[in-house]
Amino acid sequence: MLDRFLRSLAIAAALAGACGSIGGAARASEDCGSGAGNVKDEAMCVGRTPESMPGADDDYYADMDYGATKHPEDLAKALQPYLPGVTPEAALKAAVIGRNNWVVWTAGNDRLWDVLNKKSFGGLDFLKTLSSHPSLTKFSRDNRWSYLGLVNEPCFKKATGPRADRFGLWLDTRDPSCPPDPFEDEAKYPGVKIGARGRSDKFPVGSYYGYATGIVGLRLFPNPDFDEAAEKNWNPERFYKDPDYYNNKDLVRPYRVGMSCGFCHVSPNPTNPPADPENPKWENLNSNPGAQYFWWDRIFTYAADPKDFSWQFFHVSRPGALDTSLVSTDYIINPRTMNAIYQLGPRVGLALKFGQEKLNGGEKQNKQFNEYVPANSPLTQFFKAPDTVFTPRVLKDGADSVGALGSFNRVFVNIGLFSEEWLEHFNAVIGGKPITPIPIATGRAHSTYWQANEAQTPNTALFFVATAKPDYLKNAPGGDKYVAADSATLERGKEVFGERCLRCHSSKLPEKTFSYFPNKGCVGKDYLTCWKNYWSFTKTDEFKQEAKKIAKASDFLTDNFLSTDLRVPVSLLETNACSPLATNAIRDNIWNDFSSTSYKELPSVGTITVHDPYTGAPRPYEMPAGGRGYTRPASLVSLWSTAPFLLNNSVGKFYESPSVESRLKSFDSSIEQMLWPEKRGGSAYEQYGQKDIEYVTASGKKLHGVVDVTTERSYLRVPKGYLPDLLQVADNANEDVKWLVDALRLSNFVDKDGIAIGPIPKGTPVQLIGNIDLDKHEDPIENLLHKAKVLKLLAKLKLTLKVLPPNASDDQARAAFAHSYGDLLELNKCPDFVVNRGHYFGTDYFAEEPGLSDADKKALIAFLKTM
Repeated sequence: MLDRFLRSLAIAAALAGACGSIGGAARASEDCGSGAGNVKDEAMCVGRTPESMPGADDDYYADMDYGATKHPEDLAKALQPYLPGVTPEAALKAAVIGRNNWVVWTAGNDRLWDVLNKKSFGGLDFLKTLSSHPSLTKFSRDNRWSYLGLVNEPCFKKATGPRADRFGLWLDTRDPSCPPDPFEDEAKYPGVKIGARGRSDKFPVGSYYGYATGIVGLRLFPNPDFDEAAEKNWNPERFYKDPDYYNNKDLVRPYRVGMSCGFCHVSPNPTNPPADPENPKWENLNSNPGAQYFWWDRIFTYAADPKDFSWQFFHVSRPGALDTSLVSTDYIINPRTMNAIYQLGPRVGLALKFGQEKLNGGEKQNKQFNEYVPANSPLTQFFKAPDTVFTPRVLKDGADSVGALGSFNRVFVNIGLFSEEWLEHFNAVIGGKPITPIPIATGRAHSTYWQANEAQTPNTALFFVATAKPDYLKNAPGGDKYVAADSATLERGKEVFGERCLRCHSSKLPEKTFSYFPNKGCVGKDYLTCWKNYWSFTKTDEFKQEAKKIAKASDFLTDNFLSTDLRVPVSLLETNACSPLATNAIRDNIWNDFSSTSYKELPSVGTITVHDPYTGAPRPYEMPAGGRGYTRPASLVSLWSTAPFLLNNSVGKFYESPSVESRLKSFDSSIEQMLWPEKRGGSAYEQYGQKDIEYVTASGKKLHGVVDVTTERSYLRVPKGYLPDLLQVADNANEDVKWLVDALRLSNFVDKDGIAIGPIPKGTPVQLIGNIDLDKHEDPIENLLHKAKVLKLLAKLKLTLKVLPPNASDDQARAAFAHSYGDLLELNKCPDFVVNRGHYFGTDYFAEEPGLSDADKKALIAFLKTM
């Protein structure tokens, strides 16, 4: 018996190792090192330098962004306050390189997305997303916009057959009437020759920008592991049609797919939308709005099978929102909207008054403008050596607090820059491994792509300073008829805005405001006291009278970011707490070097109320200190075009068309629910798998809200091709393996297709499972106790699965899992389940001030449309 037990432990270790190795290092022949701090990226491994990868200066996207780069004089004028004496030629070059960095540069991250295909057990498959094969019945180029929310690249046509030059893949073909894509020029932008790249004319090295794919933001790169043996095994028809072939961890595809920032940020121009959103022109696209129509559940699980719990997991991300901590998981489901970038100039200007943060250790490794601009540039004001930065806060929780360039550079790491090192610090997507920080110093020392990217992002910042202007409704086709409110109504709307909204949603503020935030922001351990004093001031007649004057000024909207960028306690906002509970940027976590010491010293916001996801029963929850618990106010620039609202797009109705009319329908629905919160709950959410519950607000009044639940009975699925070899033969395996599989209770769930663990009954709160805390706790004793609780929960779940009959009903499954419900709640890293709650300002549900009258709400709405 003991011998059998010891042998099973050895087998278990082998199985764990096999599972953990899925998606590991590339198989290319070069030795690039291994392990955190020792591995090099593919470019450095083969001797490439950052100087050999300069930012492209081809103005291929000249028609985008209102044709901004067609007017160099205007670019120079916009940049003059930041780069005195800048010439039109220099301004144009900076803007072009900056936009190319954003829209087409992928910084070697094609490696990451190839790894994630395996880490997701085949759920994420960009080669299929790019394809129009007849077997892909849910999507093709014809409906990419309406079904996936992805932007079809102009100058491409739908594939009508396999492409011989793409190893039989059904990828979009370039319109011969269009000029060639300049970024594919291998002579001008030579790719990284590693592994099998360049082994034959049929399989060239390619460009370091890859090949255009037909989807904006996705680029195609030759896979360095696609050698002669892999080519012999490659069968494109089976890749599309045969699950036994494509669901295989050992399958080597001919290409990897890289992602630019533009994939999540380029979107239709609100004031010049495409006549047909499936076939936009470049002049219909802008770089800055954010992918507001993006269906992450359909992209990350291309099969979109509701019976697969992974689809249920991603389905909580509404269109235009995604969980940016998905890869370096923090064990919290917290989808957030993709940030629009507007009025960057006024935003960084406000940072000089509110944005001082202190840096220590690796935080000081972040690049600052001082290294790139002349000494007389005002941009040098944003960093004072050795440790003081004045920074905007881009992330919803205000965590990226090390300077504007640090914010830009971190985004590239989060989508796969130097994934060789990044993936050493956590177990991607699944978790279970203690997370450690990725050091900036290591990235700079061991990654050529990292260095090349840092050389380009200053121009990206300048591009947005020069071009990211408001999209005014009055300038949209037919927009004037929607803003034609009478002058008296607009004037009243401005007064209401000044009285109730300006304190959080304006970069123009009463001068006395800044006295409440000493040291240019009061960021650190005393911040909450400073905030509370300021908040009290905003409720005085002194503030309101001055704020009304500011809001009624004729130039109020000119150069106004329409946000303070201050951190607002979630205890005041009452919004869902999962975003401000994110842990990736706290001390010693993955983004340790990209968040300031000041952020890490923020105090707890106190106790909030959370609610049982089934009954709505309230209970207190103590928010942790150390950076968490705050949300920066959203900018209201171009608010008419950015609905639905709240940080997760949960308030208001979504319309898939980017037309002016549809955007305004969504705005009307969303702003109505914001100002009349009693209209947020109800049956309208049922199609998205959401349950209506009653909950209590801080005012003591009750509202109806929604909890994300599974839409169907589902299972945790792993196709057999992604299982370790020992488990793929469970039916005829030897005694040792059968005993182990049975002991782990896998035998009931292994069949010819792989493993399907469940059932998870329909109507299960997704966050109840998705937020199980597997993270390491800082205190050693607390960490041991936490591990004991996790093991106790797993033992209960194992017993539950053991006693369930093979064809258990949903009612039987619910009854069985009820024994574990308390443990699931206790181990939930964010037990706040009501997703569309909060922001009750101006309503009867905000206890500190009387609600606005219906007339005042309507006047406010009229003014908001003009922004």
